[in-house]
Amino acid sequence: MSIRVLNPNAEVLNKSAALHMNINAAKGLQDVLKSNLGPKGTIKMLVGGAGDIKLTKDGNTLLKEMQIQNPTAIMIARTAVAQDDISGDGTTSTVIFIGELMKQSERYIDEGMHPRVLVDGFEIAKRATLQFLEKFKTPVVMGNEPDKEILKMVARTTLRTKLYEALADQLTDIVVNSILCIRKPDEPIDLFMVEIMHMRHKFDVDTRLIEGLVLDHGSRHPDMKRRAENCYILTCNVSLEYEKSEINAGFFYSNAEQREAMIAAERRAVDERVKKIIELKNKVCAGTDSNFVVINQKGIDPPSLHLLQQAGIVALRRAKRRNMERLVLACGGEAVNSVDDLTPDCLGWAGLVYEHVLGEDKYTFVENVKNPHSCTILIKGPNDHTIAQIKDAVRDGLRAVKNTIEDEAVVLGAGAFEVAARQYLINEVKKTVHGRAQLGVEAFADALLVVPKTLAENSGLDTQDVIIGLTGEHDRGNVVGLNHQTGEPMDPQMEGIFDNYSVKRQIINSGPVIASQLLLVDEVIRAGRNMRKPT
Repeated sequence: MSIRVLNPNAEVLNKSAALHMNINAAKGLQDVLKSNLGPKGTIKMLVGGAGDIKLTKDGNTLLKEMQIQNPTAIMIARTAVAQDDISGDGTTSTVIFIGELMKQSERYIDEGMHPRVLVDGFEIAKRATLQFLEKFKTPVVMGNEPDKEILKMVARTTLRTKLYEALADQLTDIVVNSILCIRKPDEPIDLFMVEIMHMRHKFDVDTRLIEGLVLDHGSRHPDMKRRAENCYILTCNVSLEYEKSEINAGFFYSNAEQREAMIAAERRAVDERVKKIIELKNKVCAGTDSNFVVINQKGIDPPSLHLLQQAGIVALRRAKRRNMERLVLACGGEAVNSVDDLTPDCLGWAGLVYEHVLGEDKYTFVENVKNPHSCTILIKGPNDHTIAQIKDAVRDGLRAVKNTIEDEAVVLGAGAFEVAARQYLINEVKKTVHGRAQLGVEAFADALLVVPKTLAENSGLDTQDVIIGLTGEHDRGNVVGLNHQTGEPMDPQMEGIFDNYSVKRQIINSGPVIASQLLLVDEVIRAGRNMRKPT
């Protein structure tokens, strides 16, 4: 016990104790998340310190919100959260795959096998599985007009694992249409151009896609129009309020006329800017029934608002900067920083602009725009946890569709890939491996089956029957997945169940790496000194 000599206060876990601590932590985390996997998974309720409730079956949300004490479990949770950050999905799968790798390894280690041999087998199996994934994936040609049906199938597969079926199917169209709306040829997809707004209003099935923009504030003048059609939209970043001078200056006047002249001079600069906007409005709207809307990033003071209202202009002030970018993409035109050279070319267009008041909150809708490149998903729900649940699901759905377009490939879902990869490892790869590393390949192959097993378990089916049925079909050369309604094998391609290629690749890459590191730990030492870098 050399460490005891160095530090008598150190806490040490020796070989088998350290290994079993790691294995038990991985199995414990796996058991927590296992029941959430797949469309039939159950929901967890998280209760905060203040009694606030969160209902979710999204692995990423669970791992972020849960207070995990065990250092090994924290490490696995971080890997899974990183998985979500990179590819937007697959957190639950990562955790249960790592847990299963540890569980399979425990069988061999208890029989006296050295972890290093297993780790070597994992490495061989990982490389072989990634090569198999390249052959197994289904290429999808995207081009300028992506195949909408494939994208819908991928989005539906993701969303059904997060929400109930009817709502997931409705959100599928919303998610796919929003991605196709913001997609530009030969440019990466920027998901920030999809604004996700929420209103505590009506029901979750009233969630809709708005090809345009929803701003979370309204006009600040009581007499301005609440609804305007055929609108020219001026997006600007110009101060339309009186600004005090930067330096301390004093003005002295001896009579009322001088005071009036000074006030007029103070207002003149702002009023001239407002007049230029009104001139442009008169120029483009003269003789037509068109309206004019000004959306400004900076402030507009009450006198300026009054002038604009008298001219029949709807004005919104203090819009968010990210909405200014989206407005230009949605409505056209360009954002102006000065009113000196205003031309009709600067203006965007929207068929309808109206204000919706909900309690004390005001929302402004900009709709019916021409060829938009930005849109808004308006999430509605009766309470906060419903809205939070839909928000998490929509975010994952958007990432799934984006991944499909970028990967130009999908992988058959419902456990089909895992069973096919397992058969490939056992029937072909294992024979090419010499020595005890074969057992590592076998452990890896058996661990892959955790996905179809868990899907079957969560659907209330007999896992052994399901696995025997699936492997039997694969041995006959049929690629099948699990029908979670009946427990029978089915063709995922016919049912339209597809997973993301990048998510699967990431799971196969990260799972064995973490499991290998944990298996090779032979001592856990808590020696008292803080390991963080000195600040």
